[in-house]
Amino acid sequence: MSQQLAEHYPYYLANKAVYANKDLAVTNKYTGEDATYVALADAEVIDKAIAAADASQEALRKMTPYERQDILNHCVKRFQERFEELAYALCIEAGKPIKDARGEVTRLIDTFRIAAEEAVRMEGHVMNLEITPRAKGYQGMYKPVPIGPCSFISPFNFPLNLTAHKVAPALAVGCPFVLKPASRTPIGAIIIGEILAETDLPEGAFSILPCSRDGADLFTTDDRFKLLSFTGSPGVGWELKAKSGKKPVVLELGGNAACVVDEDADLDDAIERIIFGAYYQSGQSCISVQRVIVHSSLYDEFKTRYVEKVSNLVHGDPLSEDTFIGPMISESEAKRLEGWINEAKEAGASVLCGGQRDGAMLQATVIEGAASDSNINAEEAFGPVSIISSFDDFDAALEEVNNSQFGLQAGIFTRDLYKAHKAWDTLDVGGVVIGDVPSWRVDNMPYGGVKESGLGREGVKFAMEDMTELRLMVIRTPQ
Repeated sequence: MSQQLAEHYPYYLANKAVYANKDLAVTNKYTGEDATYVALADAEVIDKAIAAADASQEALRKMTPYERQDILNHCVKRFQERFEELAYALCIEAGKPIKDARGEVTRLIDTFRIAAEEAVRMEGHVMNLEITPRAKGYQGMYKPVPIGPCSFISPFNFPLNLTAHKVAPALAVGCPFVLKPASRTPIGAIIIGEILAETDLPEGAFSILPCSRDGADLFTTDDRFKLLSFTGSPGVGWELKAKSGKKPVVLELGGNAACVVDEDADLDDAIERIIFGAYYQSGQSCISVQRVIVHSSLYDEFKTRYVEKVSNLVHGDPLSEDTFIGPMISESEAKRLEGWINEAKEAGASVLCGGQRDGAMLQATVIEGAASDSNINAEEAFGPVSIISSFDDFDAALEEVNNSQFGLQAGIFTRDLYKAHKAWDTLDVGGVVIGDVPSWRVDNMPYGGVKESGLGREGVKFAMEDMTELRLMVIRTPQ
C-alpha cells in the first residue's frame, strides 16, 4: 500500500480542528514504534465541548430529516473515496490485518448508509384513547424527539465501526455529541471528524476529543449530557454507570462467547466458521468464539482437523495480504493472555497448539480441558485463544453456554429446528446465531448483551431509539 499517516492529527472541538499539541503518541502496533501524534484534550477543553454541544441542540433539532440524511450520505461518499486511507490507518493503529481492516471500513460505510435511510423514517403514532367512558372525545399521538447532548466513549478494537454505531444514529436523530475515542486507536475517529467538518452541521454539533482517563470524568458525570454510551471492558463500564447520575446509560461490554456444534452439523463448514470467529483480528472482539462445545460423536475428528488448521494460520505483518493473525493491541495484553494460558496449563489443561508469545504477537492457541473457573474459561480472553470441550446431551450443552457471567451472543450449529428454538428460548444471551458463529454481526440488527455483557442495544435503529424520548400530545374534542 502506498498510504501513510499524517505527521500529526488534531482533536475536533465544536466542529473545528485544533492542533493544540502532540501529546498523544500513537504506535504502530506491529513494530511498536511511534507512528504519529495526536492532540490531547484536557478537562477545560472537554468542558467547552459540552457547552458547545448544549448550545447547538436547538439548531440541530430544527434540521429537517432530509438535511440530516444529506450529511450522512456525504459521509458515505467521503468514506468510499478515502477507503484505503482508512484501512491503512486501522492497520497501523490497531494492528488489524489489512483484509480485516478493509472489512471494517465496509461496515463503517454500511452503518452510515443505514443511518441515512433511518433518518427519514422517524415516525410517531396516533393512539385510540377512548378505552373507557371518561376518555370519550380524547385522542392521543406521540412522536420521538432527540434526547439531547450525548457522551460517547468508544473502544480500541473496532475504532471505526463501533464509533460509527454511536455517531451515525446521533446524527440521524439530531443529537449533538462529544466523543472520546480510545487513546490507543484515535486516528479513525479523527478522520471521521475531518469529514463531518466538511458538512453544514451547526457549530458545536460534534467534538472528538482524545484524552487521558484522568481528564475524562466529565464524559460520565456532567449533567448536561443526557445519555452516556460506552463500549469497552465490564469493569470500567459498570463503574461509569455508577458515576453517571440520572442520565440513561447504554453499555456494550465483554463476553466469552460459546459455540455449540451438534451431532448433525456440517463439520467442514463449522470448522471454517469457528476458526474465523475465534481468530479474526487476533480474537480481539467481544463476540469472538472463546468456548467451543462439540458433540462427542464429532469431537475427535473436530479436534484433529481444527487444531491442524489453527496451527497453519499465517501470523505476521498486518500490512501483508496473507496475514490472518496480527499483533494484539499491546505487549502487556499479550503477556496477560499468555499468563492465563500458562495458568490453565499448570492446572492440568492441554495446549494443543500455539501459546507462544513474541512481543505483542501471540500465537493462535487451542486449549483442551480448561477448568470452568479458570481465567481462560470464565473471563474474557480477548485474544487468539479458544477452549474446546465435548458434550453428549444438548440440554447440558446449553447449560454450559449459560454457565458464564457474560451473555452477549452464542452460536449453535444444528439443523434441528426444535433445538434451534430451544436454544433461542433457553440461552441467557442477547442474540442466538443458528448455523454460524456468535462473532457474526450485521449493522442493522439489535446487538447487545445481558448479565455482565451490558445494557441496551446497538444497531442503528435501536440506538436511535435510545437517543430519543417519546413526547405525547392529547387532544380533547368537547362533547
